[in-house]
Order: sequence, then structure tokens, then C-alpha cells
Amino acid sequence: MKHAGIDAFNRLEKLLRDLRALPDLRERSTGVFYRKSKPFLHFHEDSTELYADLRIADEFKRFPVNSAKEKEVLLNAVRVVLTS
Repeated sequence: MKHAGIDAFNRLEKLLRDLRALPDLRERSTGVFYRKSKPFLHFHEDSTELYADLRIADEFKRFPVNSAKEKEVLLNAVRVVLTS
């Protein structure tokens, strides 16, 4: 599975905007977010499906981000991690 490209990021525009507004996240390159000095969140694409890998504790968990509901699930998970 490859990292997401330009077309994928166009499909994630609103989600990326919401993520950029969250405190403690730094976007080092498009769609690649760090928290402090550690990788925190990035995106992958596989054919027509998009996924996000979110660091929870010391491991990454994969979230599908194709529908509005899936994007909201990811955003809520990010918020929980940021406040824990």
C-alpha cells in the first residue's frame, strides 16, 4: 500500500483542514502529521480506498477514511489521543 498522493489529498481536503486546526499537530508535508517529534498520522491509498494510520500509544492503528462517517471516526480518535 502506497502513501497517499495528490488526488487522494484532494478527496481528504476537509478532513485535512480539520486536522490542521487541532492543537499540538504539525504537518511536515501534506498529510503527514507529527506530534512533538514523533510521527503521529499519515495517509495511504490502495486502488480507490483511502486509509489513515494514527499513532495510539506506541503503535499505529489503521482507519478507513472513505466516507464522511469514517472521516468523523478518525477525527474523533485523533481528538481522544490528543487529550489523553
